[in-house]
Amino acid sequence: MKTLQIKTAQNVNIKFRVANVGMRLLAFTADNVFKFAYLYIVYTVFDFAALEKVFNGDNWTVQAISVLVLIPVTFYSLYTEILLDGQTIGKKLLKIKVINEDGFKPSISDYIMRWFLRIVDFNLFILIAVYIYSVDVPNEDLIIGLLFIFGKLVGLLLIIFTKKNQRFGDIIANTVVIYLKDEVKFSDTILMNLENEYIPTYPNVIQLSDNDVRIIKDTFKSAKKFNDYKTQIKLRSKIQEVTGIVSKHKSDAAFIETVLKDYNFYTQKM
Repeated sequence: MKTLQIKTAQNVNIKFRVANVGMRLLAFTADNVFKFAYLYIVYTVFDFAALEKVFNGDNWTVQAISVLVLIPVTFYSLYTEILLDGQTIGKKLLKIKVINEDGFKPSISDYIMRWFLRIVDFNLFILIAVYIYSVDVPNEDLIIGLLFIFGKLVGLLLIIFTKKNQRFGDIIANTVVIYLKDEVKFSDTILMNLENEYIPTYPNVIQLSDNDVRIIKDTFKSAKKFNDYKTQIKLRSKIQEVTGIVSKHKSDAAFIETVLKDYNFYTQKM
């Protein structure tokens, strides 16, 4: 399986395994099962022929309702990846996730770019077909048929043959899909997911090194799991001693979590 090597701000290398084409194809299939299930339920519940009678033959209104019904399917991968932190339901089931090539959480614009460029990865034939029909090319039906097959395979072929198993949307958005059930888990590194509107509290955290933060995170994770408050107090005291930070939080746990997030914020921006 291909690997992704991420170099942190302090030149520490972290390796992740890249999700292979089989994983991504299964996740894609699972997502489409959910989409078709939604459409089946909606079109079973709603009688669109009856709606035309309700609106006195106003076909435009019925079409508008049809478009609204399709919105959850059209934007499915976009809003699920944003809301589920880089995962659709299918990706969650297959334990794979979208991250930035630098190892951080993709921005909303990255997710939008990935979603928008699906038209190239999976529907390229539509763009070319429109052009062919407009210029009257001989044997256009055969060409369109071949383009349909090729157009649906663009994303799949790119995932197979690119170095980091990236489709076109990934390449442009600077993202990669990783396998989470790995020897080095995302949660075991110093990396943390931050809200897009996150505001840091302690600028002095930049005095810490990646190794310092890794030790702090591992120790804090263990102390929190076993309710070891003495260790949390020692951690808080050591962080304050090294950085000169004065805690603004009432609890040691909240202070340490903020320090970890602030460090990620400042190193991501560097």
